[in-house]
Amino acid sequence: MTITSAETLPAREPEAVTVSITRRVDPRRVPEVTHWVQDGVNLANAWPGFLGSGWVRASATSDEWHMLYRFADEATLDAWEQSDERRTWLERGRDMVEDRTVTRRTGIEGWFDAPSATTDLQTPVKPPAWKQSIAIWLGFFPVNLVFTWLIGLAFPEWDALNMALRVFLTTAILTPIMAYWVLPWVTGMLQPWLQKPRRR
Repeated sequence: MTITSAETLPAREPEAVTVSITRRVDPRRVPEVTHWVQDGVNLANAWPGFLGSGWVRASATSDEWHMLYRFADEATLDAWEQSDERRTWLERGRDMVEDRTVTRRTGIEGWFDAPSATTDLQTPVKPPAWKQSIAIWLGFFPVNLVFTWLIGLAFPEWDALNMALRVFLTTAILTPIMAYWVLPWVTGMLQPWLQKPRRR
């Protein structure tokens, strides 16, 4: 019998972290806030470890905006959140927005969380599994369709490959695309529907 010590086990990969924020926006300054938010996205996009972001308003008349951003691990997230660049950006928005909640989630499930509408950090209610499945499918279907079409044009011999190899290569390429770019965008767009209360 071979006994494996903890020291010989492979190091665990750091988990990506999603931050969800609810901000109250001054309704008189929506165009300014929209520009300010986009400036923040552009700034974070150049930061090491940044994996994507999304933001959505609850409705056309709502003063609450739900925002999400994702970093590769706690270390890169902390570096961004403690940076002078982010501090300067937040100061610019100080008179336009008010933070209500800030919640961190690890793993891909963070994209399905909606921040609480109160000032207390409560455990978000996750959408039902069927809604999560639809959101994932809505992202995966067009991406897979376009990928299959493009790969067929670029590599005519693709269909001649072993099926297991084709599936392996396809999932290896599309999984990070889904996790880091497509899924954050889709769930951000669908957040009002994902978080809509069930009918009694």
